[in-house]
Amino acid sequence: MSTPAFQTGHVALNVTDLARSTSFYGTVFGFEVMAERTDGDRRFALLGRDGTLVVALWQQSGGTFVTDRPGLHHLSFQVPDIEAVRRSEAVLKDLGVEFAYDGIVPHGEGAASGGVFFTDPDGIRLEIYAPTGADLAPAPVQGAPTCGFF
Repeated sequence: MSTPAFQTGHVALNVTDLARSTSFYGTVFGFEVMAERTDGDRRFALLGRDGTLVVALWQQSGGTFVTDRPGLHHLSFQVPDIEAVRRSEAVLKDLGVEFAYDGIVPHGEGAASGGVFFTDPDGIRLEIYAPTGADLAPAPVQGAPTCGFF
């Protein structure tokens, strides 16, 4: 019996304010609300594109994302090219998002891939990157991948 070829189906995130997070992920990533419940004690939004679920948001937490505990490190989204990263960066700047590094940076020393690294309204670390075109800037971290958010 062979092992099946696994791929990520969707990612589910706990958020503190469903409306705020739904708006953020819709604006930044262009996700559409596929289903949601915005009242009661079981609030959620299923977000996707072209009928495919990508992110599920669950309003089940308080506080902010804790980076020094086991669990999610960061969530990464690939786009086709560096121009798409630049467009996303402009949207993020308009939203006043906090970036981990200044501008588009490569994934590491000598890497052509790279992008922007930032946090969502709950402090969840996110990345939007392209496979090539980020090698025009120096890597902000020496000896480790940029996506380590060091």
